[in-house]
Amino acid sequence: MDSRAWVKLKMPDLGIREENDMAAWLKEELRKIAEADDLHISPFRDDGKTYGTPTWIWSVAVNGELYVRAYNGKSSRWYQAALYQKTGRITAAGMTKEVSFESISGDINDQIDEAYRVKYKGSSYLDPMIGARARSATVKVAPR
Repeated sequence: MDSRAWVKLKMPDLGIREENDMAAWLKEELRKIAEADDLHISPFRDDGKTYGTPTWIWSVAVNGELYVRAYNGKSSRWYQAALYQKTGRITAAGMTKEVSFESISGDINDQIDEAYRVKYKGSSYLDPMIGARARSATVKVAPR
């Protein structure tokens, strides 16, 4: 038996993850967050301990992952803090979750655009949220 497997079997879960272990959303949590329209994001401030002012933003779920975008693009304060600190918390659907943030680019953005079209159809803010400025500031939000 691999020694790493033995450690996982014999040691209690201390909440420590290996570097390549990515946390995943529980299906029910992600469903609730995806259906809600009340996500507030709070990356840590510069001290790395104090949460920033909660900012209400749109969110969508694609392929079991949660994504958000900065309406004002890469110049948005919360976006800059999220990328710099890499962690913080969100509040949505009556839950508060500690999370990590990761900048996303590439083909997944087409699927994220479509999820925004479906969820926010009819909103005057939809076009800017699937436009180049916001699309360049796409963030994957994962539980930690």
